[in-house]
Parts: sequence; structure tokens; C-alpha cells
Amino acid sequence: MRSRPHARFLALFLSAVVASGLFVAGGGGAHARARVPSPPASVDGGAWKSGHLQGTAIDRSTGHMYFSFTDLLVKTDLAGRPVGSVTGFTGHLGDLDVDPRDGRVYGSLEYKAAQAFYIAVFDGSRITRMNMDARTAGVVSTVHLREVVRDYTADMDGDGVFDGDTAGTADHRYGCSGIDGIAFGPDLEGRGGSRLTVAYGVYANTARTDNDHQVLLQYDVRDWARYERPLGEGASHTSGPRSPDGKFFVYTGNTRYGVQNLEYDGYSGNWLMAVYRGGKAAFPNYSLYVVDGSKPARRGVVRGQPRPETGRIVSLLPRGLHHGPSGVYGYESGGQYGLVSLDDGRFYVAEAGTVDSGGTTLQTGRAVLRRWTGATPDPFAEAGASTASGAGR
Repeated sequence: MRSRPHARFLALFLSAVVASGLFVAGGGGAHARARVPSPPASVDGGAWKSGHLQGTAIDRSTGHMYFSFTDLLVKTDLAGRPVGSVTGFTGHLGDLDVDPRDGRVYGSLEYKAAQAFYIAVFDGSRITRMNMDARTAGVVSTVHLREVVRDYTADMDGDGVFDGDTAGTADHRYGCSGIDGIAFGPDLEGRGGSRLTVAYGVYANTARTDNDHQVLLQYDVRDWARYERPLGEGASHTSGPRSPDGKFFVYTGNTRYGVQNLEYDGYSGNWLMAVYRGGKAAFPNYSLYVVDGSKPARRGVVRGQPRPETGRIVSLLPRGLHHGPSGVYGYESGGQYGLVSLDDGRFYVAEAGTVDSGGTTLQTGRAVLRRWTGATPDPFAEAGASTASGAGR
């Protein structure tokens, strides 16, 4: 068993915090975004026989952290002690976020072989023991995303053949490889209200010009109960919205599998997109981009498309590193394995690794507390007493 000398102290602290109301709600319901006044310096997600760490999320009202390990969801307390897990995923479980309105956990879920993409919705309050089966335990439902399927399966070269899960093709509109990063935050057009934002995965392909945008879909999930279906074996239903409530484009240059982790920072009002760097020589290929939340989306040209196209364009924050030839701003940073804003200038930035256990390789994950400084190249620093400036604030 992993040694945690401060576990008892943290458990008592968390109990006191919840009882005394120090997890102050940000407004509108028990699960509204809340401040975590004294979060631990790190939260250990454990070591598991699974895929590598894909994303993290925190439920601030209950003091729990969630870790996605590709085919496994792990729930811990803030002392890093496992509380429960959900197993049995045959698809790719990616980034996570918690709906601040009801505390349910949302994750991106791909079944590329079946040409199907879902949002998995977990009832975290019911994840109370280890190895709960995703298909039979009644803790997860799914919603189908038709728009992603349309772009993923698009026959861009017009030969009548879908070329499948490969980057070496002209197919897949915008280079769409599926979905990964997700986050709750404001409507990108400034119309008010909270939206679930879902980021495309994008294939790395340096030979085409139509894959240089990050693509973000926004959904109002308040009526999604009518779409939710239990998780079956593989992709088994197409119940979901006919189209997103908004589709947006961010010009960054091509990346390797698009936005790995997407996070809205309530302190600055900006969006963070952590990616695996791309390989096009015409772009700086940063690993972190920040969307300027103060500028609503505008109608503009979606560059590089085979036919002239316009769409809703959102802007990068004009701070950090700047690449003059492309006009792209960004940073060099972690966050590809998990990124959680505490909405006060502090973030949990996840680290992934492996350990050997009797000849078996186990995947590890750990969320490390950092503070945003905005410095270049890496805008995050060790969390300390200094006041953070917010993500690009």
C-alpha cells in the first residue's frame, strides 16, 4: 500500500472544510464552482494496469479528484486514496470535467473502429467501490455526437471510400480524428449561460493545409437527459443532439491529435488548450495555447480549406511567446495529461509515468499544484505564497 503520512490530517481537514462551508460556492447550486482554499500540493492518482493518463477533474464540493486512464476512471479523495473506479471501457476515455450544476463527471469517449463518438456522463456520487463495471453498474450513460461523426467520416477526396483511422489521407474534415479535450465554461459567442465545450482530436499531417485549426463544439447540456443511454459493448446507439449549439475554430497550426486537455479558467476568463506539439515548419508548434475569453467569436475565414469557407473564429490571447510569420501566440508547458483550474490563479497540472510491478508495467498519474505567472516559455511555477496573476490576466 502506498504510504501517505499526511492522509489522516488531510481527511480531517477536508471534513472540517466541508462542514464549515469553506468550499464556498461560486453561485447557483450545491455543485457550482467553488474555491479550494488550501488544496494539497499534489494528488496521487495511483498506478494501474491501463492506458496512460488522459485527463483529470475535481469536484470541489465533495473534495474528490477523478483520473482518466484511457480505459479506466479512478476516483480519489484529495489525499490520493482511491474511493472507487469504473472499468470495462472498450473505447478511448479522454479528458474529463465536472458539471458545476450537478457534480456529474463528463468525459470524451471514442470508438473509432465503429465510427462513433460519445460524451460519457458519470454519476460520481454512486462511484463508491473499486472495479465497478461501466456497462452494468449503472454509474455511466452516454450521449452520441453526430457532428463529430460527420467530420470524422467525411470523404474529402471524393473517391467514395472512407480511409479509416489514419493520418495519411485527405479524408477527415479539418483533419478530425475524433474528440479529446472537454470543459464547461461560457458561451464563446458571449450569449450567456454555461456550455459543454468539446475539442476535436486532429491528425498530425504536414502535407495538407486544412488541418491548422483547433475545432471546438459547444453544447447546452441542460436537456441531455433525453439523449442519455446506458453504455453498451462498443458503440451501440446514436441518441444525441442533431448538431452543436456552436462550432468554433482556433488558428494554431496543426497539432498531433488536437487538444488533449481543455480547461476554462474562471479567474481570467480564458480557455487553455494543452496539445502535443505539431510538426509543420511554418508554425511555432507550441504545447499550450490560450483562447482570449474577452473576445466573442466573430465570423471569419477558416483558412486552408479546399473550398472557401467561413466560420466562427475565436482568438488566441496576444500574450506569451509570439511567432511573427504565423501570428500565433502560445507557451511551452505541460497539461497534456490533465489540467484543472481552481479559478484563483492556481491549477493542477497532471504528470504521467510508469512503474514496474513484478514485471508488469503500470501507468501512473499525479496532479501537481502550480500557479499561473504568464512568464515565458513556461507560464506555470511552483505554487507558493505569491499571488498569481491568472491565466493571461
